Amino acid sequence: MEVIHKIGRRKTAVARVYAAPGTGSITINKKDIKEYFTTAPLQYKVMQPLNMTGNEESFDVKVNVYGGGITGQAEAIRLALSRIVVALDPENRAVLKPEGLMTRDPRMVERKKFGQKKARKKFQFSKR
Repeated sequence: MEVIHKIGRRKTAVARVYAAPGTGSITINKKDIKEYFTTAPLQYKVMQPLNMTGNEESFDVKVNVYGGGITGQAEAIRLALSRIVVALDPENRAVLKPEGLMTRDPRMVERKKFGQKKARKKFQFSKR
């Protein structure tokens, strides 16, 4: 197996993930996963597709991620890893799909409208 490349997106975060056979190291923007995502829930989100399919120590994963916040980046990486795991073995799709890991979350920030304070918030109305 050669290097597999997939892309994951969430809000404005874009993750390019490269997986090759290896020992299970995950490098995100040239940092270790524990350095980049310091909280356990974010590390869990990134590892979720590998844990569910039993591939925690099968791949060396390199990630380039930019845009958005850390939660959006973690979820973008999760989507890309899910796509890689399914590309390797299509039977993994049956495990990941019910958990919602194969679905691109389409929710984006609504744009601000003119004449308003934010997307939906209006300026205070004065009757008199």
